[in-house]
Amino acid sequence: MQYLITGGAGFIGSNYAFRLLKRGEQVTLYDNLSRRGAQANLQWLASTYGKDAFRFVQGDVRDPALLTAAAYEADVIVHLAAQVAVTTSVEQPRRDIEINALGTFNVLEAARLSPKRPIVVYASTNKVYGALDELVHEERETRYVLRDYPNGIPETYPLDFHSPYGCSKGAGDQYVRDYARIYGLPTVVFRQSCIYGPRQFGIEDQGWVAWFIIATLLGRPLTIYGDGKQVRDLLYVEDLLDAYDAAIGRMPAVSGQIYNVGGGPSNQISIWREFGPLLEEILGHTIPVSWGDWRPGDQRVFVADIRKAHRDLGWHPQIDVETGIRQLSHWVMDHRELLERYLAHA
Repeated sequence: MQYLITGGAGFIGSNYAFRLLKRGEQVTLYDNLSRRGAQANLQWLASTYGKDAFRFVQGDVRDPALLTAAAYEADVIVHLAAQVAVTTSVEQPRRDIEINALGTFNVLEAARLSPKRPIVVYASTNKVYGALDELVHEERETRYVLRDYPNGIPETYPLDFHSPYGCSKGAGDQYVRDYARIYGLPTVVFRQSCIYGPRQFGIEDQGWVAWFIIATLLGRPLTIYGDGKQVRDLLYVEDLLDAYDAAIGRMPAVSGQIYNVGGGPSNQISIWREFGPLLEEILGHTIPVSWGDWRPGDQRVFVADIRKAHRDLGWHPQIDVETGIRQLSHWVMDHRELLERYLAHA
């Protein structure tokens, strides 16, 4: 099949392109190359499969004409392009909504106008559920716990778009669902938790798992915001891509559905009180950190209830947190020179 991946030179996009090319699919990568590391990811794909193995379109999702042309022959559109940082959305809310909400609308219109009526896979976020401050949080020695949601937050939990980022991604989330209802497009929404893995050029504001490892190994200062007991469920990128494949393979039966995809209860960890000791054990030394105030919209706990994805897609994470962190740490150590160059221009 012919795949179009918006944000195709990014972390998730390049990993998915690698998988698709390996199994012989036709792939078009659509990316404006604004994110540090995007060029390196393109070079990695070209060096692995050859520069003619895939098509690259340098473009922005805010350009509807170029996007529509790029999508015209696609059987599947995987929409990953986004403004990804909550802090940036607070500082630049207009840019955030133009990229995330209007950009997603442009993707949907490109799909609607295509004669192929392509499948649209949308990468949403757990931020659509808000800060979850209304829930009862029990504080333990190393983490917070949601008293009333032992299986995590389900897809049926009321939406509460918190922060401009939450609003813009949430708008896209609902548009993608509604285009299945109103126009009959085969679409699926994945509300993603903390995705991590190789090719992730993390920064302080986004991609915290990768950033903690990169900063530690390259001797950069590391700041923990809040008290470090905040809990997230981590999902290794290959497990995420399995979910994409499972949904695409089950169309149109799952069209219009929304799924939480995260590590779930078995892959939850507090961002420093538990993650820190694990990383210190893997790397073999203590890690100095400084501390900062809580950031807007920061959830004390987010763990995804992933039972619906298991039921409908036959999907469940395969890579546990310790294994995934070790694999990402090895990738960072093997690419120190590349990451040093990346940080020098960040």
